[in-house]
Amino acid sequence: MNTILVYTSPARGHLYPMMDIAIALKAEGHRVVIQTLSSERNWVIGEGLEFRPISAEIESLALEDYKATNPLNQIKSAFARWLERAPHEVDDLRDSCADIAPDLLIVDVNSWGASAFAEAERRPWAMFMPYCMPMPSPDTPAFGPGFPPPRGWMGRLRDHMFWAVLRVVMSGIVKQWDALRAGLGVPPLRSIENLFHRPDLLLYRTAEPFEYPRSVWPSNIQAIGPGLWAPPSDPPEWLDQLPHPRVLVSVSTEYQEDGAIVETALRSLKDESGSMIITTAALDPERFDVPHDRVRITRFLPHASVIPKMDLVITHGGMGTTQRALAAGIPVCVIPWGRDQNETARRAEICGAGIMIPRSKLSAERLRSAALEALTRKAAATKIADAFLKAGGASRAVELIEVLLEKTDSPRLAQYATEANYGAQIRKLGVKSA
Repeated sequence: MNTILVYTSPARGHLYPMMDIAIALKAEGHRVVIQTLSSERNWVIGEGLEFRPISAEIESLALEDYKATNPLNQIKSAFARWLERAPHEVDDLRDSCADIAPDLLIVDVNSWGASAFAEAERRPWAMFMPYCMPMPSPDTPAFGPGFPPPRGWMGRLRDHMFWAVLRVVMSGIVKQWDALRAGLGVPPLRSIENLFHRPDLLLYRTAEPFEYPRSVWPSNIQAIGPGLWAPPSDPPEWLDQLPHPRVLVSVSTEYQEDGAIVETALRSLKDESGSMIITTAALDPERFDVPHDRVRITRFLPHASVIPKMDLVITHGGMGTTQRALAAGIPVCVIPWGRDQNETARRAEICGAGIMIPRSKLSAERLRSAALEALTRKAAATKIADAFLKAGGASRAVELIEVLLEKTDSPRLAQYATEANYGAQIRKLGVKSA
């Protein structure tokens, strides 16, 4: 039996995508410890896994990127917060390793201190990524604003210039990050995307064609499809009484003041046939008026059991809700509000399974038109659902992790060579890396 420690950032949207893998590893006879939000203790233990809380200092450092006014500043705000958490994560994970003595660490991509500590251990380790990959590629747009994929030299120039600006904006944060890494004895990253080359295995929780197809992929990155675990719960009894088409409107579980999505949906769809269910999550449901009995508003509902009964999901573009809908073959209308949500929204549109409405263009008329159009995209959503299944999910992750557990030493020099080789490959294709 091997002991595996899964370390997450303080977000349910990062814990839940790893739960199916943790459960599958336990089923194969491994001891699995999850270090995560203190509030999630009962759910973790309820699945027969061991629980350990992340430090209170980390939990207290909540994201405030929703206060920023543009994608660059939102990214900078989030990165600054992750950097602020990093020293606490190093201490946190060091204590856990002393107590638990894990054979393998699986670390959240947003836990920068924890990943540096894992790399310093000089043993095989893995990372997991539950959102879109911010890595340069000749096939994909620059990450952040939700650009469409590049077409021709003008698109590549746009992306090259945005990456260049992003690196300048983030240079101070990267220097501080590299200083922390130096204190642990691991080489500098010099650019944020180099982080993704450093683990021996990166479990990427999506799959093509929702993710853009790429002509070049680092060999350690494995797209295995989304993690769809959710706390077990039954749908409300009244759900089956609501008429079709049924529309779920969902906003972020992490506060980002996205109530305008709910308000606009109420204005745009209240007179349409069918019904609407609204989950307000981080927002108080009492602030919204219910126009008639075909609209139900509540803070939380079990999305895992509710979404398959929907005809359309209107969402802020969180990766969890968006991929859960598509995995059920339900089309989406995405109104990205911040963080990585522009990228999620654009991918839903490009793969044909949804409609994207930029936050700046949100209106009742536009949302009504987009919702009616998205309802016609069922076939594309079903195609994505099939692709997610074929990616292998938790069973594929277990296969990859068990291969990694057989190693006794992390081929770190080989990883750096892979990183350099990837950079050389994409430079040949006209894209500048780090």
